Amino acid sequence: MRSLYSAVSGLKTHQTRMDVIGNNIANVNTEAFKSSRVTFSEIMYQTTSQASGGNATLGIGGVNAKQVGLGVATGATSIAITTAGAAETTGNPFDLKLTDSQTTNFFIVSDGTNTFFTRSGSYYVDGNGYLCMTSTGYTLMGWQVDPTTGAIKKDTVTPLQVMSPANQTSAPEATTKAQVSGILDKNDANLKSSEDGYVMTLNFYDDLGYSYTARFSVRPVGSGEGEDAGKYKVSLTDILDQYGESVIDKANRTNNVNDPITADDLFSAQNYDGVRDADGKIIMTPAGEVRTYVDKNGKELEPVKFNFVRDTATGEITTFAQADGNQYYYYEDASGKTVVALLAQGSQIPNDLQDKAKIIGMPADYATMTDEQKKEVQVELEKQAKMLDPKNQTLYYYEGKDSSNNDVNFVSARSMVQHEMVFDTNEGTFVSIGNGNSVMLNMSKVLSNTENAEGERFSNFMDIEIDFSSVLNLNNGGTSTMQSLKGQDGDGAGKKLGALTGLSVDNSGRVYGSYDNGNTILLCQVSVAQFSNASGLEKVGDNCYQTTLNSGDFDGIGVEITADGSSISTGELEMSNVDLSAQFTDMIITQRGFQANSRVITTSDTLLEELINLKR
Repeated sequence: MRSLYSAVSGLKTHQTRMDVIGNNIANVNTEAFKSSRVTFSEIMYQTTSQASGGNATLGIGGVNAKQVGLGVATGATSIAITTAGAAETTGNPFDLKLTDSQTTNFFIVSDGTNTFFTRSGSYYVDGNGYLCMTSTGYTLMGWQVDPTTGAIKKDTVTPLQVMSPANQTSAPEATTKAQVSGILDKNDANLKSSEDGYVMTLNFYDDLGYSYTARFSVRPVGSGEGEDAGKYKVSLTDILDQYGESVIDKANRTNNVNDPITADDLFSAQNYDGVRDADGKIIMTPAGEVRTYVDKNGKELEPVKFNFVRDTATGEITTFAQADGNQYYYYEDASGKTVVALLAQGSQIPNDLQDKAKIIGMPADYATMTDEQKKEVQVELEKQAKMLDPKNQTLYYYEGKDSSNNDVNFVSARSMVQHEMVFDTNEGTFVSIGNGNSVMLNMSKVLSNTENAEGERFSNFMDIEIDFSSVLNLNNGGTSTMQSLKGQDGDGAGKKLGALTGLSVDNSGRVYGSYDNGNTILLCQVSVAQFSNASGLEKVGDNCYQTTLNSGDFDGIGVEITADGSSISTGELEMSNVDLSAQFTDMIITQRGFQANSRVITTSDTLLEELINLKR
């Protein structure tokens, strides 16, 4: 009874199909589950009579083979892996959904030893800061950031640690720019009556993220009327740390007390007149073009002779050196500090300073002076320099030879204390401060009390460029609103040390950290795996797959999700692709097939029973 055995095979295959259908229905709400289906194949046939060909001579036609089938077997169990499931919104930033038309991209996860692939996008950050698969704890794999360039290194995938100790904070930045805006009303009572004038403050950061406040005083020049109308002097009064202590006083206590810094040193103007090119750079002129120069009081300046070393590429002066035979010089070094050298009592020392030199007991060689003697001479020379010009302008006239032995002359004027801000008295608009729109707060002159590897003190500050071009000089009812804000056009504001406040993933899989100092930093990137035959992957449970010979190997690197136009969406999950209506239909068909095969067995049994009865 071949039918009996055929029916039994039918029962087995239909039971297998029912098992698959039951598994599909059981996982109808399983995240990223891919439904399976069973395909049947017939078993080999028993041939009772071979086919024969026709014989035209005898007039006999061909006869087909007589074959009886022996049942059915499970042909294959296929996975609908390239069919996407429905999207479900969760709002969780670490719920990731792969959005691709062919459903051929897979997240890469690892149990520490083996690498698996999944469409499941539910992840969390574990206690060590790694992104892990919610259902299994497997770590999500991807690419890291190059610590030097800050760019993604698309090499071997490794576990993504989005909250490493290095990612917990964002480096601070020193303030380098500031913008002053608002109205300076000439009728503001504070401008004239207050001892400090109109007080303006600027909050800024050093490169360690500490906060400081610079206090500025604004007063009218002279009477503020007539030729002084629309002119105001701006000076620095102090710089305070976050505890209200003067930074200047602290620096002088901890650093070289014999060479203290002052507010004037940090905010003294650097406005030069005389020999400048179109870009404002200082230039030298051949001897003869400038031979004499007088200050604003009509006093002729005595030349101070130097040898100048010129940069051959830029033409700028790099070194001032005393010319042979000269005994006195007075200039600024590369950092802008005033340098005074008195090598001996000679004719080139101004007469009114010779007596001062004798009083302090100036030795013949300046290099052998004590720090206190040098300081006294320098202070006195600066006092004399200020007397050259009633508006605090000091004029310098240099003549000498450059490194090519060419005669050169150089004339400059420098404001020693404050900056002069000028407005158009008709329009009330800003004209200039110094020679331009901005001035420098020279914070780099404030040195740390610690030393670098070379044994030198360094500064934790950057020089701050303060732009005044937005200030207006208008009638505002006697109330000034001029204020300064760190940064200019969103640049140079500086930042405090930032603490990590949030993580986000963009549509290309890049993971960013957000910090409370306003920084957003790229931390890593989720990469995906693609296979030439995704349907060839093998299920291993827990919504994961592994490669087979039929799927193709994983190269250990992965690809960027956007390479084929796909993307990653956050706050969403891909759900099961099980079609319940189709599964119930298949279940009914499978049930009927099972019933029919059962009936074949019962009928075959009845036939056997009849055969036994005939024997009786």
